[in-house]
Amino acid sequence: MASLRIITEGDSRLREKAVKIRKIDAEVRRLARDMRESMEDADGVGLAAPQVGLLWRLIVIGMPPGLEDDDDPQVDLALVNPEVIRATGRQLGPEGCLSIPRWYGDVARSMNVTVKARDLDDREVRIKASGYLARILQHEIDHLDGILFVDRVEDRSTLHYIPEDEDEADERQAAFRRG
Repeated sequence: MASLRIITEGDSRLREKAVKIRKIDAEVRRLARDMRESMEDADGVGLAAPQVGLLWRLIVIGMPPGLEDDDDPQVDLALVNPEVIRATGRQLGPEGCLSIPRWYGDVARSMNVTVKARDLDDREVRIKASGYLARILQHEIDHLDGILFVDRVEDRSTLHYIPEDEDEADERQAAFRRG
């Protein structure tokens, strides 16, 4: 497997709408495997194909057990052409993104979602998710439409940068909040 380069904000591909995948073949399955490896190497929980420079409607999610709550199950998904078909409730919480490294901000998302997609065996799947998994699904599906989490931050004062050093933090936060 090959680890893929995750592109970062400023690359125009992150702002483009991804195209539907018409045929789930060996190339799509290989991309999903490579995306999973890249996501794990970067310590992420989700990755969308546009984040590796391919404008395809494909996402992968890997959530270890007990990530947010002790009873959270392990989640391992590769979804082709995913779409939210139902969303209810509201949650507000911090998000970050592998394509906007070290930045975090509070984003409002639906608390519960139902997502329709195809799996890598070309079977239709429906996933009902709540809480953190619902947040991850919405975040990754947004990437397929050229939307980044910073576009959804309602209160820009919640945006913060986790720096390598303090001087870098002050500079970046001031510039980004002016955005």
